[in-house]
Amino acid sequence: MRVIVGDMAQAAAPAAEAPQAHDTREAVLFGGVYGAVLACSMVAALTQYGHTSQDSRRYDALWLLVTALASALAHGYAHYIAERTPHRRGDAVRTLVNEWPLIAAVLPTVAVLAGAGWGWWPAKGVEYPAFALNITLLFGLGLVTARSAHRSWATALLTGGVDALLGVGVVVANAVIK
Repeated sequence: MRVIVGDMAQAAAPAAEAPQAHDTREAVLFGGVYGAVLACSMVAALTQYGHTSQDSRRYDALWLLVTALASALAHGYAHYIAERTPHRRGDAVRTLVNEWPLIAAVLPTVAVLAGAGWGWWPAKGVEYPAFALNITLLFGLGLVTARSAHRSWATALLTGGVDALLGVGVVVANAVIK
């Protein structure tokens, strides 16, 4: 592209390049944090009224999985339409597939809830191990991601701690709301 200024032609910046794809580490951190916070929030919301039967825990596991799938689809779709560049065949599917870390992050909580629903462990009070699992997952995601980005141990521990605080915030909010 050329811009004419008076009698001189100047080279303008090249046309907008295609958006840069997120690297796997960034996608795992984003999707993992989003998924773990979503799992904490859903467990808090689904157990708010004290339903602790095995049937309700299987229902909770199913709703958590459905919510995670819907969130991944919505997030992937938002990325797809926000990119204001021409798309090739299959771009929409690739964009949605890139949301796998969000789904993967909720699967441990789905397993905890489903296990309680199948009688593998008590259905009453299973939200507390689920909260602990997600807070640990948040801490681990922050720590591993920061270390893989060559951050110092102190920074990595701080990053993990800040991530874990997101989960703790959900737990505290749940306790206050109840």
